[in-house]
Amino acid sequence: MSEAMTALKNVRYDAGIATISEVGPLGMITIRGDLDAPFLRKVVKKVVGLDLPNRSMCNSDGASGVAWMSPDELMLMCPHAQVPEVLARLHAAFEDTHTLAVDVTGARAVFRVEGPHAREVLAKLAPVDLSPAQFTPGMFRRTRMGQVAAAFWLLDDGAFQVVCFRSVAQYMFDQLKGAAQPGSAVGHFKGT
Repeated sequence: MSEAMTALKNVRYDAGIATISEVGPLGMITIRGDLDAPFLRKVVKKVVGLDLPNRSMCNSDGASGVAWMSPDELMLMCPHAQVPEVLARLHAAFEDTHTLAVDVTGARAVFRVEGPHAREVLAKLAPVDLSPAQFTPGMFRRTRMGQVAAAFWLLDDGAFQVVCFRSVAQYMFDQLKGAAQPGSAVGHFKGT
């Protein structure tokens, strides 16, 4: 088996107002189906150990997580080495249902944005109200960052995780780095 590699080989930038680092490799599985179905909630809880999140939320615990992507889609995250086992368990559980589980790990790149100005860095790139009163830990958004589709969520430690397609990983890293350049703090979220 070949060694798993991230899109940018765990690149890191820490010379600015926030630290930008590539996360991974992180296993990601898309689940499509009826999110209101009791069996789906039960299966996800059993396989990942987390409840299904509410709309626009992400439940996470360490390297595991479940994010609400749309009314019929979830993104399940797990340690990369566990993807085959998790996927097999999901397929077995979904066998007789109209539910799909697909490994999308290789198609995605994940970045962590942390530091006292992490909110500000993301606010420069995404049309989302990131004020502390409006965007709290566990919240999840699918949006555009610059010119590309992306999603991000806020972790309990105040850091953000950003996921995008692997094909635009360098662009995403470069724009996050640009938004975090030294001296670029605007001070909009003072005291956060």
